[in-house]
Amino acid sequence: MTATIIDGKATAETVKNQVKDGVEYLKTEYNIIPGLATVLVGERPDSKVYVANKQKACQELGMNSIGRQFNANISQAELLDVVQTLARDSSVHGILVQLPLPDHIDAETILNAIPIEKDVDGFSPINVGRLAMKNREPMFVPCTPRGCIYLLDQYRTKIEGARAVVLGRSNIVGLPTAFLLLHRNATITICHSRTRDLPDITRQADILVAAIGKPCYVQADWVKPGATVIDVGINEIPDATKKSGKRLVGDVDFEAVKEVAGAISPVPGGVGPMTIAMLMQNTLTAAQRAAGLIK
Repeated sequence: MTATIIDGKATAETVKNQVKDGVEYLKTEYNIIPGLATVLVGERPDSKVYVANKQKACQELGMNSIGRQFNANISQAELLDVVQTLARDSSVHGILVQLPLPDHIDAETILNAIPIEKDVDGFSPINVGRLAMKNREPMFVPCTPRGCIYLLDQYRTKIEGARAVVLGRSNIVGLPTAFLLLHRNATITICHSRTRDLPDITRQADILVAAIGKPCYVQADWVKPGATVIDVGINEIPDATKKSGKRLVGDVDFEAVKEVAGAISPVPGGVGPMTIAMLMQNTLTAAQRAAGLIK
């Protein structure tokens, strides 16, 4: 039986339409327009595409997009001053510094300059720390992990009591996703490059989240029949049939695994669109908090 395909693109559009309504309400009733500032350093093509997509989403939803772009040789002091200036700007409700930053800049110093109430990426050590603790609520949940859980809920995957395996332990995706699943009463195993007998572990998962950055790494015989598979990976591989000579694939061998899994997210069109949708939702939430409408 072929798996249900988890349509992140359609789900993200639903979320963005809800955000658009919220933005319009803030503007009409309170004369407040949510503002998202994006800070881009350097000329990495992938980073430029990611930032452009976020700016486009802001414009589509009626938000203010405040873009700041700098050469890779900007000093840490100069970049810190930019972020601190944005932090003081009341029209800016969310600040996103696109990672990675050049090697000469300490990313933690820059990220720590973002006030927690404007940390719409959810990368602040305070936000992540709250996420890791019982009975604590972060101001914002990191966007990609939040999108993963949202997809599980939309496709009615039972989380409570499920056995969940997360491949990858990054601060951006793997660890926050594991924390979110744990808070929903799943039993969690986090796997990484030193994990032994990996296929034996993944075959026990009712929910499998792959976020390791290895193209088509997870094979069909690694997956429990009927499991829900969330593929966070975005990898380029050669493809002579494409005009660009390459195509995007995930961390999961999609064509093979879809014949085993109960549900699976594709790449592209799965988690990727949800990341931007959750960023827009977080930015709206930040503006609502600034207006005193929610806690």
